[in-house]
Amino acid sequence: MRTTIRIEDQLLVEAKRLAVRTGTTLTAVVEDALREVLARQGDAGRRTPVRITTAGGQGLLPGVDLDDSAALLELMERPHDSD
Repeated sequence: MRTTIRIEDQLLVEAKRLAVRTGTTLTAVVEDALREVLARQGDAGRRTPVRITTAGGQGLLPGVDLDDSAALLELMERPHDSD
C-alpha cells in the first residue's frame, strides 16, 4: 500500500543513512521500526502482574493515593511524629 507520512527532517536523514548502511530501502527501515514499536505494545499487554509482599503494618494510611506520586513524595518528606 502506498501512503504519505510526515517525518522530522533529521529523523528522515538518519533513516536514509541507516538504509544505505544496511543495504536496504527507506521503506524497509520504516516498516521494521513500525513493526518493532507495535510488537513492544503487544508485549506490554501480556505482562504478568507483579505481587509485592509486605511485612507488618496496617496497610495504607487513610487518604494515601498510590497513583498520586507528588502527594506521596510530600507525605514521605514530612517529618516523622515521635510517638
